[in-house]
Amino acid sequence: MNAAASLPPAQQQELMKHFEQKQLEESLMLYNRVVATCFNECVQTFRSKKLEDKEENCMNLCAEKFLKHTQRVGVRFAEAQQAAMGGQ
Repeated sequence: MNAAASLPPAQQQELMKHFEQKQLEESLMLYNRVVATCFNECVQTFRSKKLEDKEENCMNLCAEKFLKHTQRVGVRFAEAQQAAMGGQ
C-alpha cells in the first residue's frame, strides 16, 4: 500500500516537492562527481585554456562510461529491490 496516498492533498504536494528537491540535489551531485572524476583522469596539463583534442575525447568517453555505469547500477538496484519485495 502506498502510504503517501493516505495523506491529505497538501501534505502529498509537500512530499512531492521534497522528493523533487532531493532528486535535483542528487542530479547535481552526480554531475559534479562526473566532472571531477573525468577532469582528474583526463586533463594532464594547463598549457592552454582550451582542452586538447586528446583531453576532450577522454572527457567525452569518461563521462559516457560513468553515466552508463550509474544507469546500470540503478537498474540492478531496482531489480534487486523488486526481487526483495517479491520474496516477502
